[in-house]
Amino acid sequence: MRKQVVWMVGLMALLAATCCPAPGQQKIAWSKAEKPLVKQMQKLRSQPDDARARTTKELALAIRNLPAGMSKLILATNLASLSTEGDFGHDTLQEVATTLATALRQRPDTDSYPYTELAALVRYEHVQASLDASQFSAAMAQLEAADQARQAADFTLTDLGGTPWHLRDLRGKVVLVNFWATWCPPCRKELPDLETLYRRFQKQGLVILAISDEGVDKVKPFVEQRGATYPVLLDPGRKVNDLFHIDGIPRTFIYDREGSLVAESIDMRTQEQFLEMLRQAGLQ
Repeated sequence: MRKQVVWMVGLMALLAATCCPAPGQQKIAWSKAEKPLVKQMQKLRSQPDDARARTTKELALAIRNLPAGMSKLILATNLASLSTEGDFGHDTLQEVATTLATALRQRPDTDSYPYTELAALVRYEHVQASLDASQFSAAMAQLEAADQARQAADFTLTDLGGTPWHLRDLRGKVVLVNFWATWCPPCRKELPDLETLYRRFQKQGLVILAISDEGVDKVKPFVEQRGATYPVLLDPGRKVNDLFHIDGIPRTFIYDREGSLVAESIDMRTQEQFLEMLRQAGLQ
């Protein structure tokens, strides 16, 4: 669930704007060619992963062929947000990034969010994008600065049982920090995989710290119902969320036994993707 800006208030709200926009929300006049793409994007999350990967790639190519304009940029940016919710293949992500870069070259006079979305694909999903724009360079520099802040970050938060957890006291452990919320569908989807990995690697020194900015009244019954046994920490004032520059969830950061940030994700991850991240911290 990636953060959206004023002109892109989330995919579902964006889709609703075709007929009945919320107060203060601008109605989007989709073209005849764009309407079927909008409907496909609306159904992406309901598709199995193999079909979703194929549809995402097809959407990227179809959006790329649309005439230049703001609606094309909105579609390309929203597709980029949706394309990282799991493992849909590097080729698919490359097509998505190429489409977003194309849309930005055709409509560069926009705010920073689409540039940040493209920069995140390049930095964290390891795709290529050719875009000679100062906004893109600034977005890349901003992501690098955020990672430097996360490397130096430290915090103490209390779990649902009242136990305090201090990040820097966990040197010698592999620490997976996961930012999530009960209302977030991708967060809920990856929770069972996190529990499986915790049970598998706990004796090898894996610590999972799942951080929510919600209240205990929402988090505790949710966690108990789903049987999660790893520590769930509360950050109702969002101080740690802000410390880690969290603007969308789920987000995951993995620190090795020396306390170095060695892997991170910008969205939901599958169990195999989590395993690859843990391998970078020395867990096999």
